[in-house]
Formats: sequence, C-alpha cells, structure tokens
Amino acid sequence: MIRKLKFLPVFFLLAGVVSAQGKYFDIAKNMEIFANAYREVNHSYVDELDPNKLMRQGLDAMLEGLDPFTNYISETDIEGYRIQVDGTYNGVGAQGKRIGDYVVITEIYENSPAHKAGLKVGDSFIAIDGQNAKGKTENQVLDFLRGFPGTKSQLVVRRAGEKKDLNITLERGEVIIPNVPHSGLVADGVGYINLTTFSQDAGENVGNALRTLKEKNPNLKGVILDLRGNGGGLLNEAINLVNVFVPKGEFVASTKGKVPEWDISLKTQHAPVDKDIPLVVLMDSHSASASEVTSGALQDLDRGIIMGQRSYGKGLVQNTKELGYNARIKLTTAKYYVPSGRCIQSVRYKNGAPVDIPESERAQFKTRNGRIVLDGGGIKPDVVLPHDTAAGIVKALLEQNVIFDYVTDFTQKHANIDSIEVFEFTDFDGFAQYVQGKNFDYQTATEKKLKELRDISLNENLALGTEITQLESKIKAEKKGELVKNRDRILHEIEQDIVGRYYFQRGRVRKNLVNDPEIKDAVKLLNEPDKYRALLAGK
Repeated sequence: MIRKLKFLPVFFLLAGVVSAQGKYFDIAKNMEIFANAYREVNHSYVDELDPNKLMRQGLDAMLEGLDPFTNYISETDIEGYRIQVDGTYNGVGAQGKRIGDYVVITEIYENSPAHKAGLKVGDSFIAIDGQNAKGKTENQVLDFLRGFPGTKSQLVVRRAGEKKDLNITLERGEVIIPNVPHSGLVADGVGYINLTTFSQDAGENVGNALRTLKEKNPNLKGVILDLRGNGGGLLNEAINLVNVFVPKGEFVASTKGKVPEWDISLKTQHAPVDKDIPLVVLMDSHSASASEVTSGALQDLDRGIIMGQRSYGKGLVQNTKELGYNARIKLTTAKYYVPSGRCIQSVRYKNGAPVDIPESERAQFKTRNGRIVLDGGGIKPDVVLPHDTAAGIVKALLEQNVIFDYVTDFTQKHANIDSIEVFEFTDFDGFAQYVQGKNFDYQTATEKKLKELRDISLNENLALGTEITQLESKIKAEKKGELVKNRDRILHEIEQDIVGRYYFQRGRVRKNLVNDPEIKDAVKLLNEPDKYRALLAGK
C-alpha cells in the first residue's frame, strides 16, 4: 500500500500533463476546422459575401455564450472603446442616430470640432466628402467621419428652419470629454460632485473638485457624490476615487481569476483629501463596474451612506488583447471583491441584462462596523429610494423623437435662453398642439397583451372579440388624458433637452439639480448628522 501511494503524485502529474496536451490539441484542431470552414464558405457559397461581416458574426456568436461583457472590438469600434477608457478620441465630437432616411446629430460635446464648425443638434448628415449619406447607419456615418487630427471633411447638412442645405467644413481633432462635468453647492453647506465615467484622472478630478469646494466653503458640512448612470471604466480610477475619502494603505478591492499570477490586491496609495467629511453616494440601476467598486468599498468601510436604487451588478474585470489589424478582444479575466470579501457580480442574465436575485439567495457579509451586506446582484443602497424613470406616454414621446423634434424647432426660434438656473419651460399647451399636429400615437403594454389575447382567442375559436374590443375602447379613452397626467414629467424632459442644446452636458447636469428629489433626500440626510451616524452604525 505504501509503495502505491508513492506513485500517486507522479500519476496525477502525468494525468495533468496529458489533460493539458489534450486541451491544446483540441484548440489547434478546432482552429484549423474553423479556418477551413471560413475559407470554404467565402469561396463556395452561392451568394457574394462580405468576409469582414461573416467573421464578425462568427466571433460574436462564439462570445455570445459567455458573459455580456466579453466582446470583439473591430477596427471600426475602436473609437468608442477609446472614449470609455481614456475619455478622449480623434474625431468630431458628436453623437447621432438614424431618424428616417438620415443620421441626425443628437449630442455635441462642448469645444469639440463639431461645436467649433457650427454643427447643431438636430442637423441631418446629407453628404460627407461627396458621398450620399441617405440610408446610412450610425456606424457607417462614423466611418465616413473618422480620420486623423487636422484633416478636414466637407459636409452637407440639413437644418430645421433653413431653406437650403448647408455646406460645412469640419476639421478633425482630439475630443476631450470631461468626467466631472459639474461640481458645486446644492444647498447651504452641502457640496455636490458629478462623475459620469471612470476614465483617466477620474479620481484626481473628483479630489480637485472636493478641494475647491472646501476652499470656497470653509463650513462645508457634507458632500454628495453622484454616480447615477455611471457605467464604470478603469478599475485603478475607482481605487483613486475611494482614496479621496479614505486614508493611505486601506484595502479597497482584489481581483481573482483563472491565472493566480494575475490576481491582485489593491490598496489606496496616497493621503486622502478628506477622510472625515460626511459623504452620500447616489447610485441607480445603471451604476456599474468601477461605480460599484467605489460604492461597495465605501459601504464596506462605513465611510459613507449609499443612497438610491440597487446597482447593475457587474463584478467582472475585463482586459483587452490585441488581435492584429487594430482589432481587439475585450474579455473577462477575473472577478473583483470589495473589502468585506463579497463579490457583487450578478450570476443570471436575460437578453444581456442582469436578472434580479432574491436577497434570500445572496450570501451575507459584514462591514467594518458589523452591518450586514449582501453579495451578488449589485450593491443594495443603505437608503433605498423609488426609481424615477420615463414610462408610458413619456417613454413613447422620447423614443419616437417627438420631444427631440419639438426642441429642435424651439432652438430655431430662440437664439439663446436664460441662464441654466433661471430658465424654465412652461409652454405645455404649445407642446400639446405640436403633438396633435404630429398625429402621435403609442401602444401601451396592456394594448400589446390584448392584441396577443385577440390572436390567441381567434386561433382557439373563442368568442372573446366583443369583450376585447370593449377593453381596447376603454384604454383609448384613458390614453386621451395621459398627456395632461404626465404634464410635469414632460415639461422636465423638454426643459432638460433645451438646456442641453445651449449649455451642453454640464448644463443638463446643473439644471437637473434644481428639482432632483434624490438630491433633496441626500441634502436632508446630511443635515441630520445623528441619523447619518446611526445609519453608519447599523442602527
């Protein structure tokens, strides 16, 4: 028996070698099969194929079975990737979407080449460097506009209110998108810092914003860090951001993956800007990745109160690998863990979106003060607030570009507006008349279900037609009053869009603060220090 045991380690070592060799053989074999299949399909398929499109479909299909964050980044996608990583890119500084036959500009970044050339939100690209842009997709138009800084493009754009199309010369350049578009006071003694993405220098920019707030307001009694809608970015910037509020040497996060040598433990490296000032972090269901590292670490260290809605639940680390020809693959290589030891990664997805995991199925961990926190499914705020989102008729007005088109007409009639804080949009009746002239209609979720029920009942020969028709008539009658019922929300959406046209991203952020209920809740908490301390103590 003893002799047999002596041979066991050797046996398992040999088994491991054989297993590894078998895996590498399978990889080589399947790569050869794939290459042969790709070559034969391109050569022999009955119709003409685009080899780039065919390969893209194959790569996307291969990665689809993994998590939603492992993606192929082609050469045409590279500019969008650069925006996410470092907040800069070479191009024109505008976003657009296909509306009708043409791609229409939906956002322009301040001081970008598009801004300097005189382009406006609402402009349609008719032609680019002599090429007709009719019927082109957003990506195709982006391809036309891409080029080196200093090079120029000749654009033909169609602008509402203009009788003739405009000829515009656009010079490409580097576009810098600020990750802290606004900071300032939102109430007496309460500061506010908005961070939109964790691109380069995010932590430093937040730290500088806090320093400025403290210098200008010596009696600053609290600060609100707004991470709502922040989809993340660079992990090291999340560490730097936490470092703004916690001392040097604090453990913030670790990553663990298949390759142990790649596992890392991340600690703060610098002296904090302020380790004591009361802090409220706002987040929502779109706060993800680095936003969750930040909020999770601050929660685990009992450094601040998290307020809002449960975050997205992305606890995965991605790295990019060069594939040649300026293409890359962004793949998940590890999971990250915050100070309590929990991983907040959602483990269930449906159509690429995380599925809510019941709290009873989430493991419990403890913060430094002993408060119970949960793993999986994102960060649950210490103070949960109701989620305000556009729905029903408001959502339809946005998706069908009715509000967008109305604001485009508004900007043609008004060369400027009042300052951000003073401006108010109140002409609801004028907008209602505009909607009537557009023959606007939308289908409610109930109407869609009734249509399904009608189709099913006909297939099953059930006599439900009269009852379904009565319900449809009742819904139509209810819908007539939906515009007025949602008056305040519609006015808010129009007001935000108008301010954005004149004052860009920083304007939208500042204007939204005026009537933001979540900001008011955060201010109220910071004005109640006893309640703030009790929450951190788990009482």
